[in-house]
Amino acid sequence: MITVIDYGMGNLRSVQKAFEKVGYQAKVTSDPADVETADRLVLPGVGAFKDCMDNLRDGGFIDPILRHVESGKPFLGICLGLQLLFTESEEFGRHQGLGIIPGKVVRFPADMREGGEELKVPHMGWNRIEIKQEIPLYRGVENGSFAYFVHSYYVVPEDAQSVATATDYGISFCSSICRDNVMATQFHPEKSQQVGLQILENFGKL
Repeated sequence: MITVIDYGMGNLRSVQKAFEKVGYQAKVTSDPADVETADRLVLPGVGAFKDCMDNLRDGGFIDPILRHVESGKPFLGICLGLQLLFTESEEFGRHQGLGIIPGKVVRFPADMREGGEELKVPHMGWNRIEIKQEIPLYRGVENGSFAYFVHSYYVVPEDAQSVATATDYGISFCSSICRDNVMATQFHPEKSQQVGLQILENFGKL
């Protein structure tokens, strides 16, 4: 059983259906008690960083998430669920995150260009991931595979060894992280077709 946290921010049904497609039961829950007993935990998210942190706090999820991470059991963050792991974000001010991964969340620079053309923000659509760590989450995923992104901010880990993949969009940015039992992707595996399904299947096997 894979537990997906419902804190009012994210398209949870698509994550649940993607896990089911690769043969795993996924339970969507808004009950912190379910997080306490989860074997594998998924934190998805879309929207504003501060709103998500407020919802996690108001829902009583923060301490159960931290205890799950400390227990060594597998954890997967998706999109904003990656950003929330970090120390702080500069989205609409400066806001504290969960502090699990040292580092910050910053906005893409203005006036990024590629091939003479200005790049739009948010970064939206398909882009390549360059694998920096050979980890179980990417078993069977070819380096340079395409994944689906929708975001205006990206993470900057203090420790470069936390970077699992990098992606180029005007700049090279960290598109996923891995530290011990904590894994998280800026891209959406549930929207990334076969590559994403392979990643979710790999997570289910951990």
